[in-house]
Amino acid sequence: MPADETDPTDSAIIAALSANARATLAELSGVAGLSVSATQARVRRLEARGLISGYRAVIDPEVAGKPLAAFVEITPLDPAQPDNAPELIAHLDEIEACHSIAGDAAYMLFVRVATPRDLERLIRDIRSAASVNTRTTVVLQTFFEHRPLSPA
Repeated sequence: MPADETDPTDSAIIAALSANARATLAELSGVAGLSVSATQARVRRLEARGLISGYRAVIDPEVAGKPLAAFVEITPLDPAQPDNAPELIAHLDEIEACHSIAGDAAYMLFVRVATPRDLERLIRDIRSAASVNTRTTVVLQTFFEHRPLSPA
Protein backbone atom coordinates (compact mmCIF):
# COMPACT_ATOMS: atom_id res chain seq x y z
CA MET A 1 0.00 0.00 0.00
CA PRO A 2 1.43 3.47 -0.85
CA ALA A 3 2.59 5.55 2.14
CA ASP A 4 -0.20 8.10 1.68
CA GLU A 5 -3.08 5.61 1.83
CA THR A 6 -4.77 4.09 4.85
CA ASP A 7 -6.30 0.67 5.21
CA PRO A 8 -9.63 0.01 6.94
CA THR A 9 -7.88 -0.65 10.28
CA ASP A 10 -6.02 2.68 10.17
CA SER A 11 -9.26 4.40 9.15
CA ALA A 12 -11.06 2.88 12.15
CA ILE A 13 -8.32 4.10 14.50
CA ILE A 14 -8.39 7.59 12.97
CA ALA A 15 -12.19 7.76 13.22
CA ALA A 16 -12.09 6.70 16.86
CA LEU A 17 -9.41 9.27 17.71
CA SER A 18 -11.27 11.98 15.79
CA ALA A 19 -14.34 11.31 17.90
CA ASN A 20 -12.37 11.03 21.16
CA ALA A 21 -8.70 12.04 21.23
CA ARG A 22 -8.47 10.68 24.78
CA ALA A 23 -9.42 7.13 23.76
CA THR A 24 -7.15 4.60 25.44
CA LEU A 25 -5.08 2.12 23.50
CA ALA A 26 -7.35 -0.60 24.90
CA GLU A 27 -10.42 1.18 23.49
CA LEU A 28 -8.67 1.72 20.15
CA SER A 29 -7.58 -1.92 19.99
CA GLY A 30 -11.22 -2.97 20.41
CA VAL A 31 -12.22 -0.74 17.48
CA ALA A 32 -9.30 -1.89 15.36
CA GLY A 33 -9.58 -5.58 16.20
CA LEU A 34 -5.87 -5.70 17.09
CA SER A 35 -3.81 -6.25 20.22
CA VAL A 36 -2.93 -3.19 22.28
CA SER A 37 0.72 -3.36 21.17
CA ALA A 38 -0.23 -3.66 17.49
CA THR A 39 -2.65 -0.75 17.88
CA GLN A 40 0.04 1.34 19.56
CA ALA A 41 2.40 0.60 16.65
CA ARG A 42 -0.31 1.68 14.17
CA VAL A 43 -0.95 4.93 16.05
CA ARG A 44 2.78 5.70 16.14
CA ARG A 45 3.03 5.03 12.39
CA LEU A 46 0.07 7.33 11.71
CA GLU A 47 1.76 10.02 13.82
CA ALA A 48 5.11 9.52 12.04
CA ARG A 49 3.39 9.86 8.65
CA GLY A 50 1.84 13.12 9.83
CA LEU A 51 -1.70 11.83 9.36
CA ILE A 52 -2.22 12.38 13.09
CA SER A 53 -0.54 15.71 13.75
CA GLY A 54 -1.61 16.26 17.34
CA TYR A 55 -4.25 15.95 20.01
CA ARG A 56 -6.23 18.79 21.53
CA ALA A 57 -9.03 19.62 23.89
CA VAL A 58 -12.26 21.00 22.45
CA ILE A 59 -13.23 24.03 24.52
CA ASP A 60 -16.86 25.14 24.86
CA PRO A 61 -16.80 28.79 23.71
CA GLU A 62 -19.81 29.78 25.83
CA VAL A 63 -18.29 28.37 29.01
CA ALA A 64 -14.97 30.04 28.07
CA GLY A 65 -16.73 33.42 27.84
CA LYS A 66 -16.63 33.83 24.05
CA PRO A 67 -20.16 32.99 22.87
CA LEU A 68 -20.23 35.35 19.88
CA ALA A 69 -18.82 33.83 16.67
CA ALA A 70 -18.52 35.51 13.28
CA PHE A 71 -17.03 35.06 9.83
CA VAL A 72 -15.04 38.05 8.64
CA GLU A 73 -14.07 38.38 4.98
CA ILE A 74 -11.07 40.62 4.37
CA THR A 75 -10.08 42.33 1.14
CA PRO A 76 -6.98 44.52 0.68
CA LEU A 77 -7.67 48.25 0.38
CA ASP A 78 -5.04 48.35 -2.37
CA PRO A 79 -4.86 45.27 -4.63
CA ALA A 80 -1.18 46.08 -5.25
CA GLN A 81 -0.27 45.81 -1.55
CA PRO A 82 1.75 42.77 -0.42
CA ASP A 83 -0.32 39.65 0.29
CA ASN A 84 0.76 39.38 3.92
CA ALA A 85 -2.51 39.86 5.81
CA PRO A 86 -2.24 36.54 7.70
CA GLU A 87 1.10 37.60 9.17
CA LEU A 88 -0.23 41.06 10.05
CA ILE A 89 -3.23 39.74 11.99
CA ALA A 90 -1.75 36.58 13.52
CA HIS A 91 -1.28 38.35 16.87
CA LEU A 92 -5.05 38.86 17.29
CA ASP A 93 -6.02 35.97 19.57
CA GLU A 94 -9.75 36.22 18.85
CA ILE A 95 -9.10 34.98 15.30
CA GLU A 96 -9.56 31.23 15.51
CA ALA A 97 -8.94 30.46 11.82
CA CYS A 98 -7.72 32.25 8.69
CA HIS A 99 -8.46 30.74 5.27
CA SER A 100 -7.30 31.90 1.84
CA ILE A 101 -10.41 31.83 -0.34
CA ALA A 102 -11.55 32.17 -3.94
CA GLY A 103 -13.97 34.97 -4.76
CA ASP A 104 -14.07 38.69 -4.12
CA ALA A 105 -12.42 38.52 -0.69
CA ALA A 106 -8.85 37.36 -0.15
CA TYR A 107 -9.30 35.66 3.23
CA MET A 108 -12.07 34.36 5.46
CA LEU A 109 -11.54 34.59 9.19
CA PHE A 110 -13.46 32.76 11.88
CA VAL A 111 -13.50 34.74 15.11
CA ARG A 112 -14.91 34.33 18.62
CA VAL A 113 -15.47 37.16 21.09
CA ALA A 114 -17.45 37.88 24.25
CA THR A 115 -19.70 40.74 23.11
CA PRO A 116 -20.78 42.74 20.07
CA ARG A 117 -18.58 45.59 21.32
CA ASP A 118 -15.61 43.20 21.35
CA LEU A 119 -16.45 42.19 17.77
CA GLU A 120 -16.52 45.85 16.74
CA ARG A 121 -13.11 46.41 18.37
CA LEU A 122 -11.67 43.29 16.71
CA ILE A 123 -12.90 44.36 13.27
CA ARG A 124 -11.31 47.78 13.82
CA ASP A 125 -8.05 46.08 14.86
CA ILE A 126 -8.11 43.81 11.77
CA ARG A 127 -8.70 46.77 9.44
CA SER A 128 -5.94 48.77 11.05
CA ALA A 129 -3.35 45.98 11.26
CA ALA A 130 -3.74 44.70 7.69
CA SER A 131 -5.11 47.72 5.74
CA VAL A 132 -8.17 45.79 4.60
CA ASN A 133 -11.89 46.17 4.10
CA THR A 134 -14.07 43.73 6.01
CA ARG A 135 -17.46 42.12 5.61
CA THR A 136 -18.79 40.39 8.72
CA THR A 137 -21.42 37.70 9.14
CA VAL A 138 -22.47 36.94 12.73
CA VAL A 139 -23.20 33.31 13.59
CA LEU A 140 -26.61 32.96 15.21
CA GLN A 141 -26.46 29.24 15.96
CA THR A 142 -24.04 26.40 15.23
CA PHE A 143 -25.64 23.05 14.56
CA PHE A 144 -22.39 21.08 14.31
CA GLU A 145 -18.65 21.58 14.06
CA HIS A 146 -15.49 19.61 14.87
CA ARG A 147 -16.84 16.64 12.93
CA PRO A 148 -14.55 13.61 12.84
CA LEU A 149 -12.41 13.56 9.70
CA SER A 150 -11.91 10.30 7.86
CA PRO A 151 -9.05 9.88 5.37
CA ALA A 152 -9.95 9.54 1.72
